[in-house]
Amino acid sequence: MKKDSKIYIAGHRGMVGSAVWRALETKGYTNLVGKTSKELDLKNQKEVLDFLKIEKPEAIIDAAARVGGILANNDFPYQFLMENMQIQNNLIDGALKSGIDKFIFLGSSCIYPKLAPQPLKEEYLLTDSLESTNEWYAVAKITGVKACQAIRKQFNKDYVNLMPTNLYGYFDNFDLETSHVLPAMLRKFHEAKVNDHAAVILWGSGTPMREFLFVDDMAEATVYALENKLPEYLYNVGSGKDITIKELAETIQKVTGHKGEIIWDAEKPDGTPRKLMDVSKLKELGWQYSTELEEGIQKTYNWFLKNIENIKEVKI
Repeated sequence: MKKDSKIYIAGHRGMVGSAVWRALETKGYTNLVGKTSKELDLKNQKEVLDFLKIEKPEAIIDAAARVGGILANNDFPYQFLMENMQIQNNLIDGALKSGIDKFIFLGSSCIYPKLAPQPLKEEYLLTDSLESTNEWYAVAKITGVKACQAIRKQFNKDYVNLMPTNLYGYFDNFDLETSHVLPAMLRKFHEAKVNDHAAVILWGSGTPMREFLFVDDMAEATVYALENKLPEYLYNVGSGKDITIKELAETIQKVTGHKGEIIWDAEKPDGTPRKLMDVSKLKELGWQYSTELEEGIQKTYNWFLKNIENIKEVKI
């Protein structure tokens, strides 16, 4: 990629897309393209094809998706399946039809089987059943992964899939009904702190283990994939380290300064017992994370405090 190469970032206002945009700008890229959902409906095939024919980007980074936690996946299974397939299929097929040689598809660690051996290796894909609480989103993402693989195989184009672990950071979704575990906890602990350090009630037992990656590190991995031709179609992106949900809660409690009680509602589901990524493939090629968890949570909390009024007014 040249610094003036035209790069289209789908989902450029989301947490991941905006982080990728910042990372590219920092590295001197000057020809970035982004469209809001009002300007371009990625679920509309004709709109996407017309847009790509007009803009003619040299590369596409697909960070657009309908995302959410366990509750949202359970409540809206059809939307999580269909809308994600529409978005990614229109972009992937549109890129191929438009002659675009570089495509980076961003997915999720939830594509792997629920009870796959730990840490999760790329070759475990499609070897067993998925976690039922997010299988709709996972199935959609798997189809995107396989579409990019098929294009690499049949048309020899540099289409690569990056599967991040649980991401968090600036511009995260802090809405308690639809957010993932870390931002939901951060908001709960903050609001409990300002409410005289009230008790915080959390779902599950606290025993499942999770891995987290600061979103700016994910952006750096995306730029690495953009600037290099990776030899395989699928790469995990993470820290390669995990902690229990209980340890996560205690870390967030420390960062926010909450002094109250933590109550675990064991009647609520835990989800997958453990999800740790094997990140050795990307590390061997020369990329690894740089932001430790507590540092990343502190940066996220600082951003949350600066933007709290907007976050309260709008469900991000």
